[in-house]
Amino acid sequence: MQRARRHQSVLAQEGSRCASGTARPSTITRDNTVNHAAHETKALQRPGILATAGAFGFGAAPLGNLYARVAEAQAEQTLRAAWETGIRYFDTAPFYGSGLSEQRVGRFLAGYPRDEFVLSTKVGRLLVPDPTVPEVQHGYIGGLPNRIEYDYSADGARRSIESSLARLGLDRIDVAYIHDVAPDTHGDDWLRQYSIAFHGAMRALSDLRDEGVIRAWGLGVNRIEPCLMALRDAAPDLFLLAGRYTLLDTSAHHELIPACDAKGVRLVIGGPYNSGLLAGGTTFEYAPAPADMLEKRHRLAALCERYGVPLKAAALQFCHAPAAVACVIAGSRTANEVRENWTLMHTPIPAEFWADLKRRGLIPEDAPVPAPASLGATPSSRR
Repeated sequence: MQRARRHQSVLAQEGSRCASGTARPSTITRDNTVNHAAHETKALQRPGILATAGAFGFGAAPLGNLYARVAEAQAEQTLRAAWETGIRYFDTAPFYGSGLSEQRVGRFLAGYPRDEFVLSTKVGRLLVPDPTVPEVQHGYIGGLPNRIEYDYSADGARRSIESSLARLGLDRIDVAYIHDVAPDTHGDDWLRQYSIAFHGAMRALSDLRDEGVIRAWGLGVNRIEPCLMALRDAAPDLFLLAGRYTLLDTSAHHELIPACDAKGVRLVIGGPYNSGLLAGGTTFEYAPAPADMLEKRHRLAALCERYGVPLKAAALQFCHAPAAVACVIAGSRTANEVRENWTLMHTPIPAEFWADLKRRGLIPEDAPVPAPASLGATPSSRR
């Protein structure tokens, strides 16, 4: 914990320098402009933060008791299964169970050498102790007794990192994402919240990256608009984008992915099953799926059946195909779910399957697809 205290001391010093105006400049300059040349040079030369983490990561939202309680023993078994399958990237957030997910992830990872895994968490929501909070908050059941307050300011980002380090009990955070600064969370107020983040959290995280407190920062969102704006306005390293590059929704394909490629910014794709519709459920975006998505899922499932390809395997592997994508993460609440997802991520899929998806207009004609499998099924029949 000495290193954790040292990093928290750096946070305090950084806050003092920002307050006094003596902090060294980052690629976001003090007149609120971006040194794009410095940004792009640094991004293209910086070693990939997830280069050694593998193609598949662990999303820890379910371990915050999302929609159902997860016992401590089950949470530990789930994380152990992730480690034993070879997963080395773990993503959590203060929002997940009001800090419960961070506690569980940190407690487990404390037993392993720190340089052998990559850990990300998020800023933008501060946790305020409050014993009167209801048992269910934002879909999380029986989380820690904390009230959640939005805060995208520079001070809020630094306080969030410091609090996360304490909950995790680890000596550093590798990646800090600015969480949900997007229209699906804030509605018509989202541009104001984005402005606060631009003047605040983005600048603070750039400085903390330069100080070595974190290794990288970006946005963790469900929409492409804030990512495109951040590429224009600031100096992110990567984005965690949920649900916008999947078999059902490829809205990141034509603009965001090429923009990330051009600037050397990487993507982590979350929500590969679109909250369950591609995993046999009936929800899309955490709500009853609309008719057009149900129809598209039916067509995808029918084609998968003809080729003997599990729909979930196709869903996971499609997300990882673009060169800009460093990693795909899926949430798991049991050890069996972890092992199943790992197997699906590595299930051979024939090239003809992907070509057929394109012929039928189910994915864009120019969408990248996984490399041809050395082993794979052939369709039992074709139309």
